[in-house]
Amino acid sequence: MNRTTVSLIACATALAAVTGFASLSAPDTSGTDTAKAAAELPVERTSLLCPSPSLSDIADTSYTSFTPVTKGTGSDGKAELVSAAQESEDSDKKADGKKAAKPVLTAKEPGTPDTEDTSGGDSPALIGTAEGRFAPGWTVQETTEVAAGTGRGLQGVNCSAADTEFWFPGASTAADRTDYVHLTNPDDSAAVVDIELYGKDGAVATTAGEDITIPPRSSEPILLSTLTAEKQTNLTVHVNVRSGRVGAAVQALDDKIGGDWLAASTDPAGSLVLPGIPKDATAVRLVAFAPGDADADLKVRLASPSGSITPAGSETLHVKAGMTTAVDLGAVTRGEAGSLVLTPTGDSAPVVAALRVTRGKGDKQETAFIPATRPVGTRATAADNSAKGTTLSLVAPSGTAQVKVTASAGSDGGTVASKTYTIKGGTTQDVELPEPSGLKGTYALTVEPVSGGPVYAARTLAATEDGIPGFTVQTLPDDRGMVAVPEADEDLSVLQK
Repeated sequence: MNRTTVSLIACATALAAVTGFASLSAPDTSGTDTAKAAAELPVERTSLLCPSPSLSDIADTSYTSFTPVTKGTGSDGKAELVSAAQESEDSDKKADGKKAAKPVLTAKEPGTPDTEDTSGGDSPALIGTAEGRFAPGWTVQETTEVAAGTGRGLQGVNCSAADTEFWFPGASTAADRTDYVHLTNPDDSAAVVDIELYGKDGAVATTAGEDITIPPRSSEPILLSTLTAEKQTNLTVHVNVRSGRVGAAVQALDDKIGGDWLAASTDPAGSLVLPGIPKDATAVRLVAFAPGDADADLKVRLASPSGSITPAGSETLHVKAGMTTAVDLGAVTRGEAGSLVLTPTGDSAPVVAALRVTRGKGDKQETAFIPATRPVGTRATAADNSAKGTTLSLVAPSGTAQVKVTASAGSDGGTVASKTYTIKGGTTQDVELPEPSGLKGTYALTVEPVSGGPVYAARTLAATEDGIPGFTVQTLPDDRGMVAVPEADEDLSVLQK
């Protein structure tokens, strides 16, 4: 067997490991291109990491797991969440022939949400794995209510996949902020991580940001103020993994105006979309960073329900290379749905960006964060929705799009419902949600573009407590539940000698 055949078989093996099924043929040697279009197949394994939810003794946390029903999957599979520490202990038990501990949450059936609640400040980080029919599009939402104290209000985060690099514009080491970078290592070997901080004048000197070791199957919350003595109102945090991989999220807690999770911005790009600013936002701050060696010049536009408009006094944004830039946009939405769209004015360097959004006034304010995100793509899902307090924002920045939204059955009962919407180019719409009839418990919303240009989405959960408008926003990037597998015509045997 020659080298070409070996390489092709290795490729097929790698694809099969991701999808569980791959069909591979050799290229046509006659000079005629007979390659077929790539086939979309459901993934067969998905891993997610959930950070430790809170240090507060009065925190109440809910985990919601959901997998949309996907064609082409088999009848087998499972989805489980276990504590990171328990996962490490279970590995030792299995090696000794002992029985593993019970998972924190086990999913029962695709198409129906599963929930589990916990209380207090000692809830661990979780490691989740979904296989078979539970894997494509598996989503886990972690939602925490903190009644009082630093970061009080509603905090939410989508459990995310492990990676090797993360950007978090919008963090802070100001006196009234307590910000942690939560790092979770899902693997059997230690991960080594560098944390770099960038403020308004460039790189911030850190005392302990290099060579941070995260032990196998464990999680570490790193308090940003322990890395530097500088007080910076607006920081960009860069998590760079030297060895291994981790899950990462920033928990941003304020003494006076609540707090929330800051998820990572999408990869640096010339154009960015930050969807789903609540229509009653009283203050919006844009934080951007250019990680390269060149400055970035950006047009700033608000996609409103009636079209694209320019925020007064903030038509453009200049971002110096290696420096964090922040601009306060005020109550930019003015009572309407809105999303921020950043585009280069010309040849512009890639940037990362996020919004800090405030609702309420005076001592009854609450904050949340909206990072720049990827488009919905094929499909995206938001879990942990209730009959009241859920808003879904859809934006089509460059062209009109049709979008189908499906509301799942409730966790305790209800019937699936769906609607299709037309989102005009350059606009944002807070759509009227389909709601499962006979709804009991929480439900999931799955967004699927049908036609037209790219669509971006965000879901807001709101819950007012003692007059304080608690809320949290999660963006809805593509769930990566499908993988493209290329096909060709000839059998591999033609390459054998």
